[in-house]
Amino acid sequence: MSPRTIAVIDGNSLIHRAFHALPETMTAPDGRPTNAAFGFVSMLAKLVAELKPDGVVVAFDRGKPAFRTEALAQYKIHRPPTPDALRAQFPMVKHVLEAMSVPIVEVEGWEGDDILGTLARRGAEAGVRVLLVTGDRDAFQLVTNTVQVVTTKKGITDIVLYGPAEVEERYGVTPAQVPDFLGLKGDTSDNIPGVAGIGEKTAAKLLQEHGTLEAVLKAGSY
Repeated sequence: MSPRTIAVIDGNSLIHRAFHALPETMTAPDGRPTNAAFGFVSMLAKLVAELKPDGVVVAFDRGKPAFRTEALAQYKIHRPPTPDALRAQFPMVKHVLEAMSVPIVEVEGWEGDDILGTLARRGAEAGVRVLLVTGDRDAFQLVTNTVQVVTTKKGITDIVLYGPAEVEERYGVTPAQVPDFLGLKGDTSDNIPGVAGIGEKTAAKLLQEHGTLEAVLKAGSY
């Protein structure tokens, strides 16, 4: 018997993706913008139709964990404010999800990424196959034989599934090496600096040779 499958969606990631993929000229009769809401629901329908999960959960950000900004003051500080046209559509999306009886998970002081990581761990412990739907490549570190990452490759409906082999093919490192990989090359999306002069190819090569960031530093191979 195949294990049950749950899709855990990074709500903020998908709404942003939809907002930037569709024209802001899409509006309701009363003039309210609807491009992000329409795109989000379209992606959700596509995911359910193609991947056929037994259940769906949507996680949203509710602040940033203090320990991250304490460790790195510039964490995500470079990101521009959320456009008003996008901000106005979050309640709309949540209303649709509630009407569809899709559970929404938010935890004060934590990001949706953290919820994805928690549910991935708990799902694996319960013997459930977990699909993490997000555009954040940090999630690749969570990939195992039972946890996969689902991203949209182009627009909002071209779905790509990443297991361990796909992560290694794309980046040249295993899922377990992704944190060290991002630590070496940096992560511009989160405003995290890497090691000067080290890009994706060099970071992957160093980890292929030494295995871990600690081993790279010990060998002085940078």
